[in-house]
Parts: sequence; structure tokens; C-alpha cells
Amino acid sequence: MSSNLFRTKKVEQSIRDTEEPEHALRKSLSALDLTVFGVGVIIGTGIFVLTGTVAKNNAGPAVSLSFVVAGVVCGLAALCYAEFASTVPVAGSAYTFSYASLGELPAWTIGWDLVLEFALGTAVVAVGWSGYVRSLLDNAGWHIPEYLSGRDGAHGFGFDILAAALVLVLTAILVLGMKLSARVTTVVVAIKVTVVLLVIIAGAFFIDSRNYDPFVPKAQPGEAGGNLKAPLIQLMFGWTPSNFGVMGIFTAASVVFFAFIGFDIVATAAEETRHPQRDMPRGILGSLFICTALYVAVSIVVTGMQKYSKLSVDAPLADAFKAIGHPWYAGVISFGAAVGLTTVCMILLLGQTRVFFAMSRDGLLPRFFSHVHPRFRTPHRPTILLGVIIAVVAGFTSLSELAELVNIGTLFAFVVVAVSVIILRRTRPDLHRSFRTPWVPFLPILSVCASLWLMLNLPAETWLRFAIWMVIGFFVYFLYGRTHSRLAREQAPDPGGTEQQPSGSGG
Repeated sequence: MSSNLFRTKKVEQSIRDTEEPEHALRKSLSALDLTVFGVGVIIGTGIFVLTGTVAKNNAGPAVSLSFVVAGVVCGLAALCYAEFASTVPVAGSAYTFSYASLGELPAWTIGWDLVLEFALGTAVVAVGWSGYVRSLLDNAGWHIPEYLSGRDGAHGFGFDILAAALVLVLTAILVLGMKLSARVTTVVVAIKVTVVLLVIIAGAFFIDSRNYDPFVPKAQPGEAGGNLKAPLIQLMFGWTPSNFGVMGIFTAASVVFFAFIGFDIVATAAEETRHPQRDMPRGILGSLFICTALYVAVSIVVTGMQKYSKLSVDAPLADAFKAIGHPWYAGVISFGAAVGLTTVCMILLLGQTRVFFAMSRDGLLPRFFSHVHPRFRTPHRPTILLGVIIAVVAGFTSLSELAELVNIGTLFAFVVVAVSVIILRRTRPDLHRSFRTPWVPFLPILSVCASLWLMLNLPAETWLRFAIWMVIGFFVYFLYGRTHSRLAREQAPDPGGTEQQPSGSGG
């Protein structure tokens, strides 16, 4: 029983599966495409909102150092992802990596986790995008009826028609092909980065050095609390995170980490990359470096333009420009945020469909979803299914409270990938690794510790919701996945597999 739960899938078999005609994805992406995907999904509302919010509440002008800390945590994980994605260039990201090293049940667990992470992330971002667009339309004098503006503030029926429409349009683009998706993303990312650079350059002319004093404000102990909204570390050890001071920088890092989520999605496109051994590390590490530099620059500018204690919470960057008498930039920022969120939404949806596709190809989910479109060579069935479900969820649900589930899901994936690197180095030292994570096992262990630290700083209710989702996943695995997986059918004798047929798996 236990040996079945931890049976591993050989790396060679994973790669052979990608060559089966009916399950093969088209290889069309370059290192530039991957970098653009990474930048496209990482830069979202975080750069326009979190910078000022965290500066005011947690770190002051030292928020720039908080972005560096969060960037380093992500960088440690990125080095582990880069080795795996170049060594095992197969769709599925952390799911595929853990299947090759930890075994089937851990692989299912991380795959189930990623499905939740990307689905909620897509829906949350779509709802956020809808809010920006409605604001722009209101400024232009066009008003969407209340019952089509979402659940927040609705009396009776409420459906967010803009959020649902965005998800459906992006679903169609993903079905039509990765190259089209890459071209759309390139155009939108160019607009988004231009807006960010405009904010940095324009804001630099309004910096008042007196606003940086003190750069690290005096520490203030956080409020003690014993309910589920308190950080888990507080409930476990009674330790209360402090705001401001040196520890405030680390408290802020656990918050701004949300702004970095997404670089790991680059790894889900490994199978569709022309030269994954060379280009995956460049795409993953390059996008992370670019975004960290932009985040630090924006945080330095916004805290220099306005005293950190006076920054607004809802739209700090836009309001900082208004405070110095330049409201025009506020409109530009809103436009950049609205445009930018379209790529975030699309790439999150891309990541989810690739994980779902990989799990289906392995038999852990129905194999019906593992067939690619004969013309576009994309996993059209899971893309359409998940696109419609997420469109409905985004339309009918207010998901602001569930956003932190995306954080914990990502950090959990970071832990799994770091552990997997150590294990695969020991079990398969013979594998060709075009990129090698340095200082193994010390760097992966450091990555695990850093990710766990940030996870402990998340609210206990987030852990509770995450645990409930995982329990549901275990039920699905034991009722379906364990007996239907390709490994279960290939490893005879196996209870429940007595009626197996030599399906056209080509094995």
C-alpha cells in the first residue's frame, strides 16, 4: 500500500510521454517569451498598491529592503525551479518534479494544491481587473448596471460580467495557441512596463529626501490576538510580529511576497519551449530579477514623494501623485494596472491548465482531458472546462478573503521543489543537468526554511482553508487517482487494476 503511494515516475518516461502525438504540445517558446511571461504574471496590482500600503503599515521607507528580502526568498526557490525545469522539461511544474522524486501521493498533493492556487489566483485577478475597468468607465461616463457589477455591494442578484468575460476571452486565446498567447502577452507587458517606468522616472523628480528620515522607523509591537486571523506563529509560540524597525522589514516581506507570485508559472511552459535546457533558467531567473529591480525602484520613489505615514492604503501611488498636484498620473496608473492584470489572469490560467493536463496524462485525472487539439496542439479540453468554471466563480463570488490561499499554495510548492532537488540529486545523479542549483543541499534547505517562515506568518484561517482543500484532494486521490494512474495500470498485479487493458499509452 505505502509503496504504491510513493511510487515514482521515471524522468525518461515523463519525457517520452511528451512525444506521444495525441498528447504532445507544440514547442514554440523562446527565452524572451518565457521572460515576458514571467514579468507579465509577476507585475500586477502589487506594484501599484502593496508598495505604499506596506510602507505605511509595516516598514516605512525600508519597504524597499522588504522587497529585496522577498526577492531573495523567491530567488532561492527560482534556482531550484531552474534546475528541475531544464532537467525535466515537462508540463506540470512542481507536480511533475515531485512525481519524479517524492512519489505519486506527494505529486498528487502538490498538483491539487496548484489547481487551487492558479484557479483562485485567476478569479481574484479577474475581479480586480473588473474593478479597475469599471472605475475607468465611470470616469468616462459609462456605468454598468449594479446587478452586473459583482457581488460586493449588490442587493439581490449580482454577477461580475466584466470578470467573467475577461476569463472567457483569455480562454479562447489560450486554446488558439501558445504563440498567439505569447504575442498578446508581449504587447500588454510592453504597455505595463512602460507605465511602471513612467511612474519611476516622473516620480523621481518629486522626491524629497526629508521623507526618508527615518529610513527604518522605530519598532512598534504588533497587536496581540488569539483568533484565527492572527498569524499561525503567534498562535503556536505566542510570538507577536512587530511593525517597523528591523523586524518590521521581515514582517513586510511576508506581505509583499504576494507581489512576486507567478515566476514559478514559467516552469509550467517547459514542455512548450524550443530549447528548455538553455531557456528555462534564463526565463525564470531573468523575469524575477527584472521585477525585483522594478519593485525596489517604485518603493523608493513612492516613499520619497510622500511621507510614509501619509500614504493612502487603497491607491498609494496614484494618490501620491495627486498629493503633489499631478492627478493625470493617477489615470495613467489605473490604466496600467487594468492592462497589466489581463496578462496576470491569462498566465495564471495557462499554468492551471498545464498542471491539470499533466495530471490527466498520468491518469490521476480522467484521461479525456489529456488530448491536445489536432490543429492548435493545445490542451483545449481542460482549458475550456477550467475557463468556464473560473468565469462563473469570478462572476458570482467575492474572493478577497481567499487571496491569501494563493500565497500559502505557492510557498508550499516552493518547499516541495526544494526538497525534490535534494532527493533527485541523490537518487538520479546520472541525469544530465544543463543548469545545476548551487550549494546543494544547503541552498535548497535555506529555501525551505525561508518559505516555511513566510508560511508561518500567514493567518491561521488561511491554514485551515488550505487543510480543508487538501483533505478533499485526498478523498479524490483514493477514490479515483490511485487506481486509475498509469503507474498503477503498468505495475501489475495491482488491486483494482485487474481489468486493465493495454491502452494506447505507447509504453
